[in-house]
Amino acid sequence: MFRKKIGDILKRLFPQVLFSTKSFAQDGEDVLLNSFYKYKKRKHKGFYVDIGAHHPFRFSNTAFFYRNGWKGINIEPTPHLIQAFYRHRKRDQNLNIAVSDHAGMLTFFEFNEPAINGFDEKLSMERAQLPQYKLLAKRDIAVYTLKDVLDKHLPKGQQIDFFTIDVEGHDLNILKSNDWQNYKPLFILIEGEFYMESLKGNDIHDYLKERNYKIVAKAKRTLLYKTEEVSI
Repeated sequence: MFRKKIGDILKRLFPQVLFSTKSFAQDGEDVLLNSFYKYKKRKHKGFYVDIGAHHPFRFSNTAFFYRNGWKGINIEPTPHLIQAFYRHRKRDQNLNIAVSDHAGMLTFFEFNEPAINGFDEKLSMERAQLPQYKLLAKRDIAVYTLKDVLDKHLPKGQQIDFFTIDVEGHDLNILKSNDWQNYKPLFILIEGEFYMESLKGNDIHDYLKERNYKIVAKAKRTLLYKTEEVSI
């Protein structure tokens, strides 16, 4: 009762709280995506695939949706990071694996800031020279194609609402490993350190455009694409 009274007082003093949406994402990507679902029936419980999931809350593009009843597949290759998903994302399938454009073994670079762990050697070596980052380990790990992962783990007949991909320079490899005939999400969130005016000739942009996706929004570090084949 006491908590309810405090809550009522705060809402009267700060009415903006009633109309705000809490973002867990690094640059508000979840708020951007949610704006496309805002007028959809509240009972809609979607499905996501998070590749390079990192953490169930920190810098998460899926935490907001999970808290609103959604579920999905989280893919995170760093062993100690996936443990938090086991604890906090019990509705999800949480996979301690890595994805690339071919099955096999790749060298994984791990830093003191796990958000920048990845497979891109050039990018990793550049970051290792920066004073705020320290390269902790390099290890060879097994990788699988996204097609193989979804063939095995996606529930039969499940529509994918969105992919979110944040794999530190390995993003195009992920896209190329998908089976676009069978697994075509409505939206794709993908990290990209480039500006809208420089998209022409960008490999990721051209690849998605060829598969009938168009840009519908942009955050600081992320582009949001939507398939032109399905309206929402």
